[in-house]
This record gives sequence, structure tokens and C-alpha cells, in this order.
Amino acid sequence: MNRRAMTSIFRTLAIGLAASATLVLSACGSGPSESPPLEGATIGGDFMLTGKDGKPVRWSDFDGKYRIVYFGYTFCPDVCPVDMQNIGQGVRILAKEHSDLAAKVVPLFITIDPQRDTPAVVGAFAANFGPSVVGLTGTQAQIDAVAKKWAVFHSRREGSSPTDYLMDHSRGVFLMGPKGEPIALLPGEKSGQAVAAELAKWVH
Repeated sequence: MNRRAMTSIFRTLAIGLAASATLVLSACGSGPSESPPLEGATIGGDFMLTGKDGKPVRWSDFDGKYRIVYFGYTFCPDVCPVDMQNIGQGVRILAKEHSDLAAKVVPLFITIDPQRDTPAVVGAFAANFGPSVVGLTGTQAQIDAVAKKWAVFHSRREGSSPTDYLMDHSRGVFLMGPKGEPIALLPGEKSGQAVAAELAKWVH
């Protein structure tokens, strides 16, 4: 093989390696962003419930905000307080690191036990986890309709009295976008740090 042919081959290899390196860097640095896990899911929708002051609260009142939606009840002995603590802590951590992003987030606690969770009760419970947490209640029919939109299971267990009972319910922390669109499930069962990390990933 003559020298001219050798030079041509080396030049071709060098160009190919350079192109490969460029593709690798491009893939690492500027690839497409990850799609939201709940993108396109038929979860959520408009509602009208009751806030802590007894006044109507609509889903559309929060348009333009990222909404964290959690269903539980104030008499819950374990899971609900833990999840809400992690949600509240997650928002506070986000506020310390990205105050502009945290200002776009509003957590909503929707009771599945409206018989005991009056507006005042649910409002006081929500306030334990941060000033931005909104507690919501309503009639049983309203609660059932909203829970159905989020595919949340809830059922009352028979207790020792009409006011002493537990509620079974599915567990999920939904992050919804500024237009009410489903984005992701937040790890409320893990920690505030985990919630904050997931919020920072999707809120912008």
C-alpha cells in the first residue's frame, strides 16, 4: 500500500472518530429531556370542594400552579401524617434551594372522611405541614366524585362507634402541572429530600 493510500485511510479514520466523539458528547449533554411518567394519563379533573373557611374551592383556582394532590384523613393514625410531613418538608427544602420554583407549588390535602373532617378540622390539620398546604373537604358525594377522578380507592371500616373508625384508602402523591395535567407520582412514602428532588426535576 503506498503512502498516499495510507494517509487517506488515516484521514478517514480520524474523521470517523471525531464524528463519533461529537455524537457521544451530544448524547450526553443535549439529549431530549425525560417525558413525565404520567403524561397522557386520564387522572384528575375539575372539582368544587370546601376550604377551611367554609367557602367553595375550585380546581381552576389553582391554574398556573403545580399542584401536589394527596387524599387522606385527619384521624389517620400513621400513613397520612407521615406522607404529609414528607410533602411539607419537601416543599420547604425546595424553597431553600429554589425559592422561585417552590412559589409555583401548592399542596392539596383532600379528605376521604368528610363526616369527621369539617372545614375547620381539615384546615387545622393541613396547616401543621406548612402555610401553603390547602385542606379540602365536601359532601360525601363530592369527595367520592373527586376520588374517582384520581382513581383513589377509599372505604370505611366499621368501628366501635359512629365516630370511632378507620378508613382504608390507596396511597399516592400526585404532581399535577400548571394546566392541571398529570406529571408524576411523588415519593411521599420515602422522605422530604426525595420529594424535593422529584419536584426539582419537574417544576420549572
